Parts: sequence; structure tokens; C-alpha cells
Amino acid sequence: MNQNTKVLITGAGGFIGSHLVERCVEAGFKVRAFVHYNSRNFHGWLESSPVYKELEVVAGDIRDYDSVLAASEGCETVFHLAALIGIPYSYVSPQAYIRTNVDGTYNVLQACRTLQTPNVLVTSTSETYGSAQYVPIDEKHPAVGQSPYSATKIAADQLAISYHRSFGLPVKIVRPFNTYGPRQSARAIIPTVITQILAGKRELSLGNLAPTRDLTFARDTAAGFLAIARYDGLHGDPVNIGMGWEISIGDLVQKIASLMGVEVSTASAAERQRVAASEVERLLADASKLRNATGWAPDYDLERGLRETIAWLEKHHHAYKADLYNV
Repeated sequence: MNQNTKVLITGAGGFIGSHLVERCVEAGFKVRAFVHYNSRNFHGWLESSPVYKELEVVAGDIRDYDSVLAASEGCETVFHLAALIGIPYSYVSPQAYIRTNVDGTYNVLQACRTLQTPNVLVTSTSETYGSAQYVPIDEKHPAVGQSPYSATKIAADQLAISYHRSFGLPVKIVRPFNTYGPRQSARAIIPTVITQILAGKRELSLGNLAPTRDLTFARDTAAGFLAIARYDGLHGDPVNIGMGWEISIGDLVQKIASLMGVEVSTASAAERQRVAASEVERLLADASKLRNATGWAPDYDLERGLRETIAWLEKHHHAYKADLYNV
């Protein structure tokens, strides 16, 4: 990838997508940002991005092959991030996840096959591993669909692998562990905790505090995407992005409270609990494949990342509804 390379980013108006857009612009790439069509011409988090005016924004629907094909034309690299990602809502509407995550990935793969796109990245998730059967989790860990969401991502990953093996499509599978930072949905634990504290709550309504997560700051995750895109290899295989350490949800809550200078307690809310067999109890990444191949290394430790996230939410928490559980 050279400067002035034209890249397409699907899901560009979302959390990780918007951070990747900014990283790509900073790197000198010409970015075509694919956002979900709506009647208001609303472009998600891109609208408040400092690089917004430098983008070519294209509205469409990842479930529609024609719009995906048109958006992919003329792009040397395609980053596919568009997806439904909320695990609880995948219990409510599994079919929506199949149509978006599986059919949408098919549309990207088939469009890139048709256009002979030389560099294709499909976004996976650490949820495809289920609860750790061993740690740290490397890319050889078995896939276990513990939620409809994770099942659709496993299916999308396998579809991408099949396109590489069957048609020689130069596709890479990017598998981030838990990403956090500015712009993240209130579905996620970190903005949930911070916005409840900012709303004045000292007894926080939360779910299971025992699971552990491996947390990467959004700009570091985006840098991982770029490192994989630039690397001349890694085709047809998943590549983890993660820090290689874990923290329990309970300890994370107390760390956030400490950084915000408050004392909090927690109350378990039934609607925030996953079904026991669906809960992923432990995630701890082995990202040595990424580090050894590309030299990627994070710039943020947890404290620095949390401080930046808190500072951002202090300015933007009015856009969140701390009193409501967001499925």
C-alpha cells in the first residue's frame, strides 16, 4: 500500500470503522467511506471527525450486492467492518445477524473477486473462540458459537477462507479482541460504567462481573488493521489483535471508578446477564503472529486508554442514555 492508494472501508461510520478511517487518512490514503443508507444523510461518527471533509462518503447497504460492488470499484484495498455486533440483540433477531454478517460478507468477497481487488480484509472477533479452552488464545484455538452473533462471525470467517482457497482471493481475516475508546456504543461495559458514573450513579447496574477481557484501545486496533493490510502475506488465515493481558469486569469497574475519583458499588440486573452457556468467561489474546509478522505494538496501556475515553465521554455523555439498557 502506497500513499494515495484508494481504500474502501465498510462500516466507516461506526466505532472502530471511524478510527480506522482517521488512521488511513493520516497515512495518506484516499478513503472511500461506506456508510449505511438513511434518509437524513447521516454519516455516523464520521460527521464529527476532523478528517470528514477529506473523505468520499458513499451510502448503501452491506446486504445489497449492487451497492457493495459499486462502492468497491477502483479500490486497491477493502476493509470490511460493517456488521451487527451487539450480542444481546443477536438473541432477539438472529436472522438479522445472518443477513448482515454472513450475506454482507459474501457481498464483499464476491465483489472483490469480480473486481480482482488485490487486498481484502474481513473483520472477525475474539467471540468466535468462545470461552478460552486454553490461554493465551492463538489463532488455532477452536471456534465455538456461543451466541448467534459469534456463530455468524464464524460463518463469515469460513466463507472468507473458502474464497481464498477456492478462488485465490487475497483475503486476510482480522480478529480483534475487545476494543474500547471514544465513540463506543453504550452496549459495551466501559462506556456503560463511565456514563452511569457521569450521570451521578454510585450503585451501578451491571451484568456478570466475573468474565475477563483483553482490552485494546481503538487507535491501536486500527493500527493493527493497517499493519495487516500493509503486510505482504497472512492470506487466508485469521490474525489476532490483542494486548496479551486480561482483567475481570469487576476489577475494570473499580479501576474506572478510581480514575474518576469516586467510590461505586454494583447491582446485578437480570436483563444485562447473558444465558450461562452463552457467556464467554475468559478472553486472553496471543497476538504473536501479528507482532512477529508486522512489528505492530500498541501505543496505549489500559490507564492511558481509559483516561482518554473518560475525557471524551465527559464531553459527549449527553448523547448516551445512562438510565436505559441498550440491547
